[in-house]
Amino acid sequence: MASPSSLLSWPHRPISLSFQPKNPSSSASSPAIARVSVQDPPPQEPPPSSDAKPSPKKSSNTSYLWVNPNSPRAAGLARARAGSSRRARLAAAVAALGACQPEEALVTAALEDAFLDPPSEQDAVIVLNTAATKPATSVLALRWFLSNAEVRKKVILYNVVLKALRKRRRWGDTEALWDEMLREGVQPDNATFSTVISCARGCALPNKAVEWFEKMTDFGCSPDMLTYSVVIDAYGRAGDAEMALRLYDRARGEQWQLDPVICATVIKVHSNSGNFDGALNVFEEMKATGVKPNLVVYNTVLDAMGRAMRPWVVKTIHRELVSQKMLPNRATYSCLLQAYTRARYAEDAMAVYRMMKDEVMDIDVVLYNMLLSMCADIGYVDEAEEIFRDMKASMAARSKPDSWSYSSMVTLYSCTGNVLGAEGILNEMVEAGFKPNIFILTSLIRCYGKAGRTDDVVRSFTMLEDLGIVPDDRFCGCLLTVAAGTPAEELDKVIDCIGRSNAQLGSVVKLLVDRAAPGEHLREAAGDLLGSVRGVVKMPYCNCLMDLAVNLNQTEKACALLDVALQLGIYTNVQTRTQTQWSLHLRGLSVGAALTTLHVWTSDLYTAVQAGEELPPLLGIHTGQGKNTYSSDRGLAAVFESHLKELDAPFHEAPDKAGWFLTTSVAAKHWLETRKSAELVAV
Repeated sequence: MASPSSLLSWPHRPISLSFQPKNPSSSASSPAIARVSVQDPPPQEPPPSSDAKPSPKKSSNTSYLWVNPNSPRAAGLARARAGSSRRARLAAAVAALGACQPEEALVTAALEDAFLDPPSEQDAVIVLNTAATKPATSVLALRWFLSNAEVRKKVILYNVVLKALRKRRRWGDTEALWDEMLREGVQPDNATFSTVISCARGCALPNKAVEWFEKMTDFGCSPDMLTYSVVIDAYGRAGDAEMALRLYDRARGEQWQLDPVICATVIKVHSNSGNFDGALNVFEEMKATGVKPNLVVYNTVLDAMGRAMRPWVVKTIHRELVSQKMLPNRATYSCLLQAYTRARYAEDAMAVYRMMKDEVMDIDVVLYNMLLSMCADIGYVDEAEEIFRDMKASMAARSKPDSWSYSSMVTLYSCTGNVLGAEGILNEMVEAGFKPNIFILTSLIRCYGKAGRTDDVVRSFTMLEDLGIVPDDRFCGCLLTVAAGTPAEELDKVIDCIGRSNAQLGSVVKLLVDRAAPGEHLREAAGDLLGSVRGVVKMPYCNCLMDLAVNLNQTEKACALLDVALQLGIYTNVQTRTQTQWSLHLRGLSVGAALTTLHVWTSDLYTAVQAGEELPPLLGIHTGQGKNTYSSDRGLAAVFESHLKELDAPFHEAPDKAGWFLTTSVAAKHWLETRKSAELVAV
């Protein structure tokens, strides 16, 4: 057994720790401090002298516990003290660096004060990774550690600083440090490239990310799955969807395990390129391979299906998300709102909107305007008014109504014929500091036209001129619509506005209205006009011009306009013939255009009968089953049902084919033979 003297000669430094007693009550009554030593034995109190007076025994406030230095407990205590000292030293270094200005002398002094002995590689990593310093200070500290620390792999320290630069999105500093690393002869590894590539993506430099990815093989590095994910996204952002998908296929071919990050990236690439089926296939594929989608993946595929105008798929994916016990965030609700408002799924859109309100989520003016636009298109007056009130009551500036918000409200009131409502919104808009734009004035003119207030139409047009707004095709089409419903005695006022907006269009309208003007002149002028305007307004112009002609009882000129439209391919597949049925397709035509087309078709049928041509067993007229959003009637189908009765025509609505009016060849032939073609249409 070792002698006491040998124990006292143990070479380790003394370790003393303070222990708090477990029992608080005993601590309060006797605040003793226990000292543990593996070097000094417990001190012995000297014996009392014989002549000393006895004194009351004092309770010692310090007690000692001696630990055998050969025991495992002594080694643990030594490590604890050493670890505590190291942590304090590293904390001091981190604090000193954080307070340093990016000057070499200051950084050197701070680190030399913190490290009296050469730091280890791990010490350097901890300090560089923890210190909240400026990028320049981090680089200076890196250089000091490379010169003074016991570093085995310099690339590790470079990677730590590169990650710090990535976090701050300092691309210029990242490139400079890369160049310095190469000058020092340090070989980059996979982590280096992954960090630099993700930094480029974070700095919105997808082309740089691609450039660094293509350098990897030059340095003998192979991308891992994380790098693939970053680069696939970079290729997608750079517009090279083909390369992005090629890398995805390569990653799968190399049997990499798919993860939610790369799947979300590929779904986004497919969506941005318009391949929505591909986006959905990736989503289903990842689930089939056992990869559980996270919220980012769900949000990405919801956005893709919203862009694809597939609200039924959006509803299915949303139900799946909820069934997985995931908590939707603002991005989820935004995707749902965009999908439902685009597809005009009004009830679903309003349900999502009210959920966002209940959860006090941020709704910006863009989402509000999507909702208002949907409500304006489908006539949801009460819902639009609720949304508009919420916008005005919002405390956030980014949620307040803008010019598009006011425009949607004016459009809504105009289409429902609420003149006072439209004028009230216009006044609110002006008081809020916004000037009326061409969309608002177009809607306002439509509203006044429906109400028969021709003078207000002219006043609104004058306002447009005073504001210096140039009329566009849509505005001119609105004036044409107003003209078609204007009484003959006030028609000149509207025609004057049309001529001031578009001289060529005004000339065509004047030729149409003038009963003395030859039809050939109108045909030529209309052909020049319709051949020069944008494709998107060709059919609306034809519809409005034929409406005006029918309302003025100018049947011959309406037929001339229809002939021009057919020759220019504006109306296609209006008549179809099979062995069993001849059909007239009127869906998408205005009432005037449809009545004109019916007149021409029945004339053609009469000519065929007169020529001895056999009619097929069935003849049909397809009007479609749609109706005007802001009207209680059934649209074109209702107009035709009434008109066919006036003509005593044998066409009857088919019970099993909505929007179709059918008759047999026998009934049609009998009807045609009893009437002359000039008497078929009674407008």
